[in-house]
Amino acid sequence: MLIQDIAIPDNLKQRYTQAGISELYPPQSECIEKGILTGKNMLVAIPTASGKTLIAEMAMHNSIKAGGKCLYIVPLKALASEKFEEFGNKEVKVGIATGDLDRRDDLLGRNDIIVATSEKVDSLLRNNARWIADISLIVIDEIHLIDSDNRGPTLEMVIAKMRSRNPSMQVIGLSATIGNPERLASWLDADLVTSTWRPVDLRQGVFFEDCIHFRDMKRMVKEVSKNYDDLNLCLDTISEGGQCLVFVSSRRNAEAFAKRAAVAIKSKDPILASYAERILKTAETEMGKSLASCVASGSAFHHAGLSRLERTIVEEGFRKGLIKSISSTPTLAAGLNLPARRVIIRDYQRFAAGEGMQPIPVSEYHQMAGRAGRPQLDPYGEAVLIAKDRSQVEELFEWYIEALPEEVHSKIAEPTALYTHILSLVASGFAKNRHELTMFMNRTYYVHEHRQGRLIQRAVDAALTFLINAELVIEVGDNLGSTNFGTLVSKLYIDPRSAALIVSALREKESYSDLGLLQVICSTPDMPKLYVRNSDIAALSRMIEDHAVDLWVFPPDEEEPAEAYYRSLKTAMLLSDWTDELSDTKICERYSVGPGDIYGMVESVTWLLHASTELARMFATAFHTKVHEYEICMKNGSRRELLPLIRLRGIGRVRARRLFNSKMTTPEEILAHGIEEVTKLLGRSVAEQIFDQILRNKGVRSVQNTQTASLSGQSTLNRFGG
Repeated sequence: MLIQDIAIPDNLKQRYTQAGISELYPPQSECIEKGILTGKNMLVAIPTASGKTLIAEMAMHNSIKAGGKCLYIVPLKALASEKFEEFGNKEVKVGIATGDLDRRDDLLGRNDIIVATSEKVDSLLRNNARWIADISLIVIDEIHLIDSDNRGPTLEMVIAKMRSRNPSMQVIGLSATIGNPERLASWLDADLVTSTWRPVDLRQGVFFEDCIHFRDMKRMVKEVSKNYDDLNLCLDTISEGGQCLVFVSSRRNAEAFAKRAAVAIKSKDPILASYAERILKTAETEMGKSLASCVASGSAFHHAGLSRLERTIVEEGFRKGLIKSISSTPTLAAGLNLPARRVIIRDYQRFAAGEGMQPIPVSEYHQMAGRAGRPQLDPYGEAVLIAKDRSQVEELFEWYIEALPEEVHSKIAEPTALYTHILSLVASGFAKNRHELTMFMNRTYYVHEHRQGRLIQRAVDAALTFLINAELVIEVGDNLGSTNFGTLVSKLYIDPRSAALIVSALREKESYSDLGLLQVICSTPDMPKLYVRNSDIAALSRMIEDHAVDLWVFPPDEEEPAEAYYRSLKTAMLLSDWTDELSDTKICERYSVGPGDIYGMVESVTWLLHASTELARMFATAFHTKVHEYEICMKNGSRRELLPLIRLRGIGRVRARRLFNSKMTTPEEILAHGIEEVTKLLGRSVAEQIFDQILRNKGVRSVQNTQTASLSGQSTLNRFGG
């Protein structure tokens, strides 16, 4: 099917033609034939790189042309940014929403396409964003994640809420790995498009004894290293002009492989050298320095511990073909568009707490294998597993290559998953009594799967009992309603159990403690926590002794305190060190984490501190100001003494500390010292920006006015010029 023959806006046809797209792939043509451009619901389950996004984009542009508005849901913030860039053009307005989970973001409604994570969409629904009612088309990317234990319930509820609020809305689900697509399509009232067609042929095989075993052939691989099969496979691809993705089970393994590959690749490209310099400029840890060294030689590693800048540089270098090999944990396969000629799945077992090493799911293998083959660049793609002995060759074919991906099942029946969602249904007006609540839950994928709601009804009843006892929901006769507390918690987008813990602590304590509040927050189900090693116990025990006055939670009365207590305490220690202005280097070394981990935990705890600020306003007004100030300190990683300075735009903790140590502890003292002295510390441009801010706050327009302007209580500003 030719692009010119499709009923899409002319400007879109022109853009595709300029990009070299003149004809649709077969699965794309099938979507058109089944009516995706005429408003029909559709589940598109086709391999990676088969053009799912293009189909969704055409449908969105058609919907916009008819006066509609489109919502594109993704699982990850990084993927949201990628899609935002991809959809952006002059013809339509594109917005992105991933953060600030308690905002309505009404300005987003000015856009034709809004790209958002499922959590953000859920928050927008809870906060009654007006433009939600105008959505005419919703696209759910990676819809198979309904099966995810952590993200699945939210995604399922978002789909159910959106369909309930906008019954005439078109729904398009996109996925590459679904074992039971018919069942999911049936729930969506959608036509199903499935295919095994790929634009680049995918060869899947198992490597053993210097040979890749495919079902119909064998291929010898030159031995470069006697000890490392993964390196031999990687260098074999690079020698032919291809790139390689190597998936391993841990960050340590990813870094170790990248170092070995860097020694073997030995690239001398000046652009790679410039990438390495960019990484070194901000690298404060040995991990960052190792990454820079690897990148300079054409190799890299990629995992959640990297900083945002480091990940961006690695992805850019790989997309441009300069970085030849990336070794990664499976996070890279979860959505980022980084295909390679050969994908090596070296580690197909992963450690699970309490279970030891467990095989990865088949669907995860397919996600990784689907990255093999760069359209327009590679003649084929290869996905290769590595066998440890001859008997494993056939086993790996059966377990992964020839196995169907797992079926996608609802995860919403867990009572703990329902606490927050039942509260949101009541607080947002979706359910005003138990009957309406039951009727809404009957629209979920869970009930569609099981054809009866007895199990989920028990889970709903358990969640309601908790919410009523916690004074978040009130039941009068047949009517359900949220209390002011419940409405606030729903809008703040935190787990009701987290809110109950925080409020209980704020109400009970007579004196405030930053560390105490931090410890409570780190005990909540919303907060990601560090793992505890046996070697950590001594330091944690000293922490309890040294800070007993400030702690709000103490070890349970057991002979051996629960691991959960130590994990939350260790996490609180890391975050306390962050606000104590310890460097990233020291924190990473002390807690065995990466800069990306610190950023993730700070982001999570700042959100929970913001929620605590609002809860303190309602339940503990005496603590409200202190909690709000600590929220600002956490966001910036600074002590309280820097608060007057970090409130200035462009002043982070490093610049604020520099000013403070030079006796400029307030904006007034900055003015008193003069712009020349500030320039010596921070540079002219930054100094002028700071003075402009301070002067504007005092009613003077800019630094340039300092020769003539005057302020209340001061004769002139001439002396501020230094």
